[in-house]
Order: sequence, then structure tokens, then C-alpha cells
Amino acid sequence: MSDYSAAFERRARPARRDYRLTGDQAARAVEQGLASATWYQSPVPRKQMKELMQRRDGPALRDTGLWLLALLVTGGAGCWLWGSWACVPFFFAYGVLYGSAANARWHECGHGTAFKTRWLNDAVYHLASFMIMFEPQVWRWSHARHHTDTIIVGRDPEIVEPRPPSLPKMFLSLPHVLKTSAALAPFGECAGF
Repeated sequence: MSDYSAAFERRARPARRDYRLTGDQAARAVEQGLASATWYQSPVPRKQMKELMQRRDGPALRDTGLWLLALLVTGGAGCWLWGSWACVPFFFAYGVLYGSAANARWHECGHGTAFKTRWLNDAVYHLASFMIMFEPQVWRWSHARHHTDTIIVGRDPEIVEPRPPSLPKMFLSLPHVLKTSAALAPFGECAGF
């Protein structure tokens, strides 16, 4: 086998990495100083950053109310026009509002940054988590860990797709099929399925 063939053969089969939080890669990340590292500091002065990050209930209540109203209007119009092609743009808008806006609300309310009042953050967080099929308690802690060690193999539980990627898993992860089915498995066992 020529040197070129041997080099190509090594490149063609990348080694599987251990993405578990308790695996070898996690220990290696700690040894290399990647875990809990200080990567970036904003050039915005701390005092100005605190002013920009002041939480208030008013804007978040307004935005959440407009979002829920837009969901109601687009969903209602889609239902009213059901049976004709005119319903398609309304259901498209409904789907975009449902998926993308619920994801943004899950994220910000999970951090407690959308509302000043904690119970409002929690209420919208749980609603948005339900809408996008995230288990709220697990995701809150998983996401905090994600922000501590973002994209560090073995430390970040929210790496979207391990390398090398698996196309079937990527496809199934779009509607959260794998995570939702794993979360529902205990209920199926209790019901005798």
C-alpha cells in the first residue's frame, strides 16, 4: 500500500469521539484547560452592560401577548379557510410562530432573562418547553452546563450532532423524536406497552 493510500485510509475513517459527560473526552478537556475556561469578554463596560440587561415585565408581557395573539389569529384563519389553498400561508405563519418563537422563549425564560418576575419566566418557560417538546427540568440544568463548557466534547451535553455525523439521527432530531421517545419510554412501560 502506498503512502498516499495509507494517508487516505486514515482520513476516510475518523475516530469516534466520546461525547458522554463521564467519558475520556471530559477528563481530557479538564486536563487541557478547556473546561470552565474564560473565552471571551465583551468590550462593553460592565456598568453599561448592567444597564442594557435590566429586566422588566412590561416589554416581555407585550411581546408574549402579541406572540400568543398572532398564534391565535394565524391558527384561527387557517382553520377558517380549511379546505382551500388559502389556508396554507396562515398555517405556514402559524408553524413559524409556533416553532421559532417558542424556542426563543424557552431559551430566554430558562435563563430567567425575559421577565423581571420569576413566576412569569417559569410560566412561559414551561409553556414553551411543552410546545417544542423539551422536558423543562432536565433542559434547564443541561442548558446551564452547556453555557459553562460550550462545544467542549465530553463536557457539553447539548452538542447538536457528534462528529462524524449520523444522517438518520440528524433527521430524527429535527422533531425531537429520539429525545421525546426516550422521555416517554417509562410511561409506556407503566401502561404495558
